[in-house]
Amino acid sequence: MTEGGRKRCVVAYATRERQYLWAVDVPADGTIGDAIEAARQLADEPDVPWETAPVGIFGEPRERSDRPAEGDRVELYRPLPNDPRDRRRERVQKQRKSSGK
Repeated sequence: MTEGGRKRCVVAYATRERQYLWAVDVPADGTIGDAIEAARQLADEPDVPWETAPVGIFGEPRERSDRPAEGDRVELYRPLPNDPRDRRRERVQKQRKSSGK
């Protein structure tokens, strides 16, 4: 915990081209939403889906009302263009059709 009852977190967002990391201090009882808003104030990135992106901590989906711990990495997730599982199913079906099964 940092001085004055605050905690430090890192807010992360990545595109195909670049990864963004913003170190922020939030109140000790601050939420994921608070950390994201603090990062938004630091960033000059209008294309980040600050309000709409799903969020998580270290790869685990979370709610914006959840409270991160000191040192947590809060992540903003961008939508995948296609679900990898759906793409695999399509490939398998295509292979089955072409092999006559």
